[in-house]
Amino acid sequence: MSNETRRFPTGADEDVELSKGEIFDVLQNQRRRYVLEYLKRYDEPVGLSDLATQVAAWEYQTPVEEVTTDQKKRVYTTLQQTHLCKMEEAGIVEYDTEDNTVARTPYTEELTVYLEIVPGSEFPWREFYLSLGSISCAIVAALWTGLFPLTLLTPLEWATVIAATFTASAAYHTYSGADMQLGDDEYVPDEFER
Repeated sequence: MSNETRRFPTGADEDVELSKGEIFDVLQNQRRRYVLEYLKRYDEPVGLSDLATQVAAWEYQTPVEEVTTDQKKRVYTTLQQTHLCKMEEAGIVEYDTEDNTVARTPYTEELTVYLEIVPGSEFPWREFYLSLGSISCAIVAALWTGLFPLTLLTPLEWATVIAATFTASAAYHTYSGADMQLGDDEYVPDEFER
């Protein structure tokens, strides 16, 4: 993994510099990812109570109205004591302990890139496109040399096949990856699906 660092303003005199490893460390927890997912929907600061209720609803895969007091309290306590402090130290959110509100920072949206990681069970698309490109180059080279049976189709027909394959692959990749923000195994209610 690269040691590349990113600068995140904290509102103080100096920005926070985080490496990719530190960003992944902060975002490895599902609750913190849910916090980001919730904050993306609001321009204004949100109350910790409302945030905890929604995160509990996602975690327990239940409507907000059916979240129990105990479920909300468990989430509220860990957000307040652990997660929000860590996220604020990293410059990812602004957490006002006096008002018990949480707000996005100018760089909260930038971190969504790090949430779009290919889950372990998903096909590695970059390898697929590399393979597809290599096969296409091999076909073109074989056509230049007149290698049979590739000469059964004209170069224009091969170009059509290659272009159609890339287009279909990209369309499928785009469609299948549209809801990968939180990962396939994480519940997001219908009202929040993209």
